[in-house]
Amino acid sequence: MIASTSQPAIIRPQLAAISIIGSGLVTIGVFLSGFVIAEPAPYEVFMAGLIALWFLFGLKISRSVAPLLTLLALFMVGGMLSLTVMTELAAAPMYMAVSGFLALTAVFFAAIVEDRHQRLRLIFNAWVSAAVITALLGILGYFGAIPGAANFTLYDRAKGAFQDPNVFGPFLAAPALYLVHGLLTQPIRRAPLKIAGLIVLTLGVFLSFSRAAWALNLFCVAALVFVMLLKERSGLFRLRILVLALCGALFVMAALAVALQSEQVATLFSSRSQLVQDYDDGHLGRFDRHRIGFMMSMERPLGIGPLIFGTIFLEDEHNVWLKSLTSYGWLGFVSYVTLIAWTLSLGFRFLLLDRPWQPYLMIAWVALIGHVGIGNVIDTDHWRHFYLLLGIIWGCAALEYRNRRQVASKRFASR
Repeated sequence: MIASTSQPAIIRPQLAAISIIGSGLVTIGVFLSGFVIAEPAPYEVFMAGLIALWFLFGLKISRSVAPLLTLLALFMVGGMLSLTVMTELAAAPMYMAVSGFLALTAVFFAAIVEDRHQRLRLIFNAWVSAAVITALLGILGYFGAIPGAANFTLYDRAKGAFQDPNVFGPFLAAPALYLVHGLLTQPIRRAPLKIAGLIVLTLGVFLSFSRAAWALNLFCVAALVFVMLLKERSGLFRLRILVLALCGALFVMAALAVALQSEQVATLFSSRSQLVQDYDDGHLGRFDRHRIGFMMSMERPLGIGPLIFGTIFLEDEHNVWLKSLTSYGWLGFVSYVTLIAWTLSLGFRFLLLDRPWQPYLMIAWVALIGHVGIGNVIDTDHWRHFYLLLGIIWGCAALEYRNRRQVASKRFASR
């Protein structure tokens, strides 16, 4: 009797310690996602070891997360089949290896969120920390205020610790939403740090001079406020939103006016603010390439192979839907479209439920919609934070399904 009762007492502290250490390592992994100057980045190396370690200690894929794994696996099967049509593989296998790794991270994040919803707070805090630091690097680098400033800019645009300004800007969207949500829901005494963080992130997005990032961040903030208004219908909350929105708009306009005093900033802003650039329109411009690429893909069920489109047209697809067709074939395209539709519908179903994880689901869902939108002009299939968003939404959905099963079980037991 003594042996049988003492064993759980020994195991539980050990499991608790392992869980705490694992959560800390996840926090480090998310933080590293903001620093991708070269590939493989520290994020890949660290996360590869972390995922292996977690599964070694028995992390399980539940039936609620299984559809995510299945759809991503089918997506990868399409990509592997596209390799078979290539005469020279070159860098294509490595491209597919990265795709497979990122797909695995989405499943991993979904599983650990379902295992313990408190990890969501750690994930977003780490994301905000990484975003603020990488944005500061981009800002200071843009104005040449630090040694090696050129490492944090590209084509006179801030890129932080990323390879491309067009990835740097969107990376800041979800952290900005997290800070905005905190401003609207938490005590005012916590506002100064959040406002300072928002100032850094907003300036970072602006100096990226990415039209997609500008549109993404504006859309996400507006959508988040709208969703919060649907959930919180008290007059006081709505007044708070109105006041903060007006103050925020005035601040953004004032900051923009100050930034435009710099001739360098004003010139680049005037150029980048045009809706259609020279490389978008015209013969073999971005949109013409999209049309030709879609027509080409209709005749090639297995795709044309990763990175081949760029060798033909001297520019990549810059459209994630076309990318899924050319690099992952029809199977990959159908899997990807199904994955996005399923993910968005899952988030929408549980968006306004009063749960501990609801704010994180709401932020991730709004950010994912914005990323799906800019996927029409940017390839997002290798964006690390995109797969993190997928994992968060599926993890929150799995939490909801588990919660419903527990409630149903209690009701059945009480009969």
